[in-house]
Amino acid sequence: MPVSIRPLLLVLLLLLFPLIYTMSILHQRWNPEETKKLSPKKPNQLVLGPAAGQGLPNRIQCQGTEAMNRIDPSSKNINSEDKVSFVTVFTIYKSDPTNEKMLDRVKVGEISYNTKSERSLAILNTYINFIQVSMPSSNVIVLTDPDSTFLLDRNNAIKFPVEGDYSRSNLMLQRIKSYIAYLKRILKSYEMEKANKNIIFSDSDIAVVDDLGDIFQKHHDFHVALTFRNNKNQPLNSGFIAIRGTQDGISKAKVLLEEVLDVYISKYMGASRMLGDQLALYWVIKLHLPSAIQKFNQHECFTGNVKGVSVLFLPCAIYNWTPPEGAGQFHGMPLDVKIVHFKGSRKRLMLESWNFYNSTSNMSNMLCLILCSGRTKYDF
Repeated sequence: MPVSIRPLLLVLLLLLFPLIYTMSILHQRWNPEETKKLSPKKPNQLVLGPAAGQGLPNRIQCQGTEAMNRIDPSSKNINSEDKVSFVTVFTIYKSDPTNEKMLDRVKVGEISYNTKSERSLAILNTYINFIQVSMPSSNVIVLTDPDSTFLLDRNNAIKFPVEGDYSRSNLMLQRIKSYIAYLKRILKSYEMEKANKNIIFSDSDIAVVDDLGDIFQKHHDFHVALTFRNNKNQPLNSGFIAIRGTQDGISKAKVLLEEVLDVYISKYMGASRMLGDQLALYWVIKLHLPSAIQKFNQHECFTGNVKGVSVLFLPCAIYNWTPPEGAGQFHGMPLDVKIVHFKGSRKRLMLESWNFYNSTSNMSNMLCLILCSGRTKYDF
């Protein structure tokens, strides 16, 4: 090293020494657990804010948690002639109860939830509660692992065991298989029972807030109904699939789902565990009905023929509305919303909403509660 450079290096080291020393001390003192304790916690109660969509046409208008322009569904005296079976897939993952991780206690109303199993069952029961309020003549079928031991002591709700792999990583694939198995069972017993009950496959984290019989009464020619949204990569949401309860409707639905299953297995096994079925469903629709793609950014119902299956497309804004997550802007809630879907971190809000309804018996005011609190994330 040239002699002339040494003084410069010495000066540089002297200048950097205090910084290096300080960083070394901070590293020694840093405690990840302490940092975690100092980080702000998510709220353990509803945090209400202004309701979105105020002043916009055809949107629910709220003053606090009071709905100003929506007639509560219970006061309409609607009694749909169409009986509907709501079908969902649910399981409790096996664990040793003595070793199940205790989570931060969450209290909703007078009930506390400490484990994942308790919270999952609470969501399932709330799903059933909303159906029995909005469509009391309907029943609920819970497709589940035959080894599942959870109790379902509810009127008009039964467990329907279907063999398969219900592991977390395989659940969406298994859901399609379970749907197909259920349809096969219905077709097999169709002539004997002479059934004509319409079917709605759905996620268990939805709240039915109005009668869905209008789907089958207003639209007479479809076999299967799907919900769409303006989403480039996933315009179809698989959390709601309605099927006309005729022998032809059930047969056509089975054919459609079998093709979706084949596409899932051949193309999307590497997709995220929560996305594969929606990607496969969209692939099938895009292949057989490419004209539908241009209509997904609109808000009107439309129908199309998908390989001999008459498919009705319903807007998510009404039939699969989701509260916003985080602080993103949105345009409120449509006046005629039928389903609220509490996806992701919105599960706690689903229980809070039912608790509010249970104490007020006013569905419209409950929707204002959701609007006022939908941007807050809750641990659950």
